[in-house]
Amino acid sequence: MQRPLWEPVSSENLAIDDLKRYAKVNDFQSLHNWSIEHKETFWRYVFEDSGVVGTLGDKGIVDHGFLDSKFFPDAKLNIVDTLLKGEAEQMVITEISESGVKRQYTRGQVREIANRVAFGLQQIGLKEGDVVSAIVSNVAETVFFALGALKIGAIFSSTSADFGTSTILDRFEQIRPKVLLVTTNYQYNGKEIGCLEKIAEIVSQLPSLEKVIAIGAASSPYLSFSEWIAGCNPNEEISTQGGFDRPGFILFSSGTTGKPKCIVHSAAGVLLKALSEQRYHLDIKPEDKVFYFTTCGWMMWNWLFIGLGTGAGIVLFDGNPMHPNPQRLFDLAQENELTFLGVSAKYIDSIRKLDLRPKETHTLSKLRTIASTGSPLSPEGFNFIYENVSANVHLASISGGTDICGCFMLGSPDLPVYSGQIQVPALGLDVQVFTDEGAVAEVGVKGELVCRNIFPSVPLYFWDDSGNAKFQSAYFERFADVWTHGDFVEKTPEGGYIVQGRSDATLNASGVRIGTAEIYRITEEFAEVTESLAIAQKWDGDTRVVLFVKMAEGKLLSEELIAQIKSALRQKASPRHVPALILQAPEFPRTKSNKLVEIAVANAINKVENTNLGSLANPETLDWFKDLNL
Repeated sequence: MQRPLWEPVSSENLAIDDLKRYAKVNDFQSLHNWSIEHKETFWRYVFEDSGVVGTLGDKGIVDHGFLDSKFFPDAKLNIVDTLLKGEAEQMVITEISESGVKRQYTRGQVREIANRVAFGLQQIGLKEGDVVSAIVSNVAETVFFALGALKIGAIFSSTSADFGTSTILDRFEQIRPKVLLVTTNYQYNGKEIGCLEKIAEIVSQLPSLEKVIAIGAASSPYLSFSEWIAGCNPNEEISTQGGFDRPGFILFSSGTTGKPKCIVHSAAGVLLKALSEQRYHLDIKPEDKVFYFTTCGWMMWNWLFIGLGTGAGIVLFDGNPMHPNPQRLFDLAQENELTFLGVSAKYIDSIRKLDLRPKETHTLSKLRTIASTGSPLSPEGFNFIYENVSANVHLASISGGTDICGCFMLGSPDLPVYSGQIQVPALGLDVQVFTDEGAVAEVGVKGELVCRNIFPSVPLYFWDDSGNAKFQSAYFERFADVWTHGDFVEKTPEGGYIVQGRSDATLNASGVRIGTAEIYRITEEFAEVTESLAIAQKWDGDTRVVLFVKMAEGKLLSEELIAQIKSALRQKASPRHVPALILQAPEFPRTKSNKLVEIAVANAINKVENTNLGSLANPETLDWFKDLNL
């Protein structure tokens, strides 16, 4: 057993403790078992304990497996009533631009603006079930627009303002929005970037549009958001009630084969799942200040948005988190007295390599929780947070996905944190690790991350997916009626999880499956290496592992360093982890949410076409790999 990096000092006033008392259990494992065995009771408790506005009705969960189940078929609610309940005077949205301009809104102001948006959408002719979309930066107007759409029962979908034209059209041409909110300009890395030319091209190719509304200082041919809502004067509060399975969000997959899948989520399902995570796993309380660094093209924006339902205020930031200096996010944490700071594992690794020491330069006394997601957080990343940021925070590595708009595994504020491990499975989800044969894997044995039971944020369906064929293929082809997520993981003796990477990026060396994260953790310990990417290349009727490294500025990959990396992999992992080749690469492809895309590089090396380059933030990086002759 490892020694913990952090242990809770006390568990006073934790929502999870009240849940344990209700379930009549004393420890997390028993609570988790109870939440699975009594799933209807558990989800009703989350609904009532979180103060969700509405009714669930008498009918419970109709469980016919993942594809044909219904949660609370008699429920009536509108999630905005929950997101905006509470004292009118509380400051619930703080928006900070890259240049430092701050805008703040009370709950009362947000209620009024959201109601004006709802009225304005109705005046355009929108009704329940219509789609509205947004090409936007992470600003308050995006939140107002989403709230207004959900108020009338419309479906909201967003992309980031930095997405390219084809990337956006690949998404929005499928879902055919009727109203579009756009950003005319945004700031990044100290520069002002205009979007009007791109927006004009997109609008010209979306014949479904009835209205385009613009955010931004630049003059544009579109009605500005402020002018639009100024003319919207509703006489009453608008709140269209709907069932539990009413669609509320469309999110998009970011694979490299074919157009992105349009994943339709229940608004109520996402709300209930997020509340269970935020309140019981991450200790978010009313009056807290919650920040997650995200764009509007990543599901973490939806997760942050839903955080309003806890009663907490949310803090929005748009721009480069390292501008004008690498400690920018810690400046925000100090100035805004954040209680919850959410970042990516890549961000933590970046500041670790820069040797930042926020505990010496910043006052973070209000900060209780740091969350990390996007990719596996290395043991070195865990150690860095406790040694150089704060010894007193709950570091919660969390893992889930767009597919469920939530987490399969995350933290628990009443349990110790161990280096390199995600603490616990999500309450209400029967999370397991399966072997290739479909048996539950032993502790320490790597396998497929699966979930064996239904939960509220299972997607309703994929858009335009006849007979649920794509939905079935995406998650249930390998194990019948068991959600197979596509992560390669192992369970630890401490009861936690280590994510070894995506299953489609898993390497096969001498018949043994190896997660790419196992290699990256060791390779990136070398100061000369800033990032690494491993793929399997077809070779002589078998496969061989090829490792690419991105070097620190001014450094070159030498034969000596190659030997040192191979030696470290052999000693710290196994001989099977040693790649056949180690090569220096200029840059790696990544998604818009900054995740490495190993499969795209593997396809390029193996001369397989990548058919969805629009999912990549930098598809041009693949040209270097295509030109290699290995």
